[in-house]
Amino acid sequence: MFENRPNREAEVALVGRSNVGKSTLMREVTGHSFDTGGKPGVTRQPNHYDWNAEDFVITDLPGFGFMSGVDEDYREEIKTNIVHYLEENADNILVAILVVDGKSVIDIIDRHSGPDEIPYDVEMFHFLRELDIPTVVAVNKMDKVDDKDERLNELCDRLGLYPPWKQWQEVIAPITAKRGQIDALNEAVRDQLHEQNRDDLYKFF
Repeated sequence: MFENRPNREAEVALVGRSNVGKSTLMREVTGHSFDTGGKPGVTRQPNHYDWNAEDFVITDLPGFGFMSGVDEDYREEIKTNIVHYLEENADNILVAILVVDGKSVIDIIDRHSGPDEIPYDVEMFHFLRELDIPTVVAVNKMDKVDDKDERLNELCDRLGLYPPWKQWQEVIAPITAKRGQIDALNEAVRDQLHEQNRDDLYKFF
């Protein structure tokens, strides 16, 4: 299912729950349209976008977590495939962009926090860091959030980053992809690329 990765050395991967706007963000970054569905979980396999002359690919991985009309076994299979993909390609992924919905992310995390449960977003954030993949959290749909600083501080707290969020601007990037407001993400990704001596990839961000 995940066998169609182009043979490219350098990669930036988008991960996140269903329906947080990953495909919209992918379109903003690449200037290229992908199949995006009106309902969650439409992206079932990775969308790869690469440039002929460049040894570089941007990948939009399928959404994980709850999807209406999708049975749990299939959801788990997708999540397992995403985990394997990230593990297998960790050495090539220069930056992972974990996309979350700024409006609902705190509620979702808190609803799934308990003695026997780790919320997907928190689990994925720490999993990426365990793989030593530099990670930027793109906090999307910020146009729908009233108290932006408070929301971003709460997110830092849930992810184990010490607030205030403004000291984590290479990690936390508030955006509204639908309106093309992704400058904070581009800056954060460039910071991470610079750390890896890949300023040559700035032109994509």
